[in-house]
Amino acid sequence: MDWDEFAAWGAKAAEFGAEYHKGVRERPVRPAVAPGSFADRLAPVPPEAGEEMGAIWEDFERIVPEGLTHWQHPRFFAYFPANAAPVSMLAEMLVSVLAPQCMLWQTSPVATEMEGVMIDWLRQALGLPEGFSGVIQDSASSATLSAVLTMRERATGWTGNREGLSGKGQLRIYCSDQVHSSIDRACWVAGIGQENLVKLPTRGAPEFAVDAEALRARIAEDRAAGHVPAGIIAVTGATGVGAWDHLPELVEIARDEGLYLHLDAAWAGSAMICPEFRAQFWEAVEGCDSIVFNPHKWLGAQFDCSVQFLRDPKQQIDTLKIEPEYLKTSHAEVVNYSEWTIPLGRRFRALKLWFLIRYYGLEGLRARLRNHVAWAGALCEDLRRDGFEIVTEPILSLFTFRGPGDDAAQQALVDAINADGRIYVTQGMHAGRKVIRFQVGQFDCTRDDVMMAGTVIRELAGDRS
Repeated sequence: MDWDEFAAWGAKAAEFGAEYHKGVRERPVRPAVAPGSFADRLAPVPPEAGEEMGAIWEDFERIVPEGLTHWQHPRFFAYFPANAAPVSMLAEMLVSVLAPQCMLWQTSPVATEMEGVMIDWLRQALGLPEGFSGVIQDSASSATLSAVLTMRERATGWTGNREGLSGKGQLRIYCSDQVHSSIDRACWVAGIGQENLVKLPTRGAPEFAVDAEALRARIAEDRAAGHVPAGIIAVTGATGVGAWDHLPELVEIARDEGLYLHLDAAWAGSAMICPEFRAQFWEAVEGCDSIVFNPHKWLGAQFDCSVQFLRDPKQQIDTLKIEPEYLKTSHAEVVNYSEWTIPLGRRFRALKLWFLIRYYGLEGLRARLRNHVAWAGALCEDLRRDGFEIVTEPILSLFTFRGPGDDAAQQALVDAINADGRIYVTQGMHAGRKVIRFQVGQFDCTRDDVMMAGTVIRELAGDRS
């Protein structure tokens, strides 16, 4: 492909993108297809000779759009969103065109320096104090694994990487029973093991916070048994029902016990650009050693883009830095962000944040988040008035409910809603009962989209009663 042909097909791709997004509301959110529907449409062997771009494009349009779950659909109310504001998409297109590898300052100086500035823009936007720095990760899972590895190294006197964990005692990490499964996986990968991830009970609706007294008691019990407490993982806006821990209590325990404290705010962290939410969810956040939030979840950044703030980055660098001769640089004063993360290779993720924040401004982004919270609350009240059981009250823009019937009936309702195609939701479990999760967060959804969800839910629940 020569560059004139590239320009022509690039224009066609941009035109397709605009038309797709203008019409995505008319598509079913999730395709009604059977497994294997698309593999059967693809050639079973690779072509020996190259094909014309026109034929490739024709097959793309014929096969791909109808087989997607449309994450940018304004009535995507499942999971948490993976957003993509239009201006962020443009930035990602430019990154793809430039195709830099940003592992070191010298391999792409502007990418490194823009990353540092964007981290500080977000630090200010979220109300974190000066002194916090950070790094852009691909996902909260990677940030959490980085934090768990740092807990491990800190607890073993920085000998785990060199000597392994044999003879180091059973390292323990503490969290509530509301945390995301990525916490479990981080403990697996770090060699700490599932049995040494201590999940403690929670207390009190609507926050479902970890029981601080039970946490203190368990740490003391583990020390007496010869185990090695290594860290605490707190949560703000957990995936299940939006649970949040009382950070002042956990900061105090971490300080008293000499433990590393990581905060998973992957979803709810974005809402902290709104000052009115900080008193409830963000008090004492400055006492955390590590904080992760995903601008790609609710802030509008193209997936993937996760930000990890660090109170003392040296601890994570001491855990992850490895410097063979070919990675050494002659500029001692520069930051090389590959030393802060597990992957060596790094994408130019800061560019989409720069475009996004400049285009919308913090007030434009705050307005969207505030609307989502208000609309979720309004729908919750509508469903309550119509006789649905509200199992967990709205936490920001997330709540859970049940329709008529037992757990099987709840799953049947979820399946009917998703097969209908007008909206998309997911089920969950809370206190031993199946619930239906509903969260508002897609970047371009409107109040009408959210209220339409109520119409669909009532209609399909009525059909099944």
